[in-house]
Amino acid sequence: QVQLVESGGGLVQAGGSLRLSCAASGSIFSINTMGWYRQAPGKQRDFVATIWRGSTTHYADSVKGRFTISRDNAKNTVYLQMNSLKPEDTAVYYCHVPWGGEHYWGQGTQVTVSS
Repeated sequence: QVQLVESGGGLVQAGGSLRLSCAASGSIFSINTMGWYRQAPGKQRDFVATIWRGSTTHYADSVKGRFTISRDNAKNTVYLQMNSLKPEDTAVYYCHVPWGGEHYWGQGTQVTVSS
């Protein structure tokens, strides 16, 4: 079982920055993949970014060059640094960890970008 606790969302003006954090706990070791998804009102949940244990990363085209995903393996924590935020980045952001054949999700953290 994996528990994911997110923090760092909030309200920011367009062009601003936010940093999200997600800490994983439970009967886990050596998590390979950690990532972020987001869901805007009335839309499906979309991929944002993922990072593998060796620090290889992959981003959605919509956030490339603006968002940076990173992780602290010792703390089982993944971060999402979001810069140059746009109103269209407004969504609930979810941490995602595939582990033991299951998909675990955080509770979600709201990010609102005002124009």
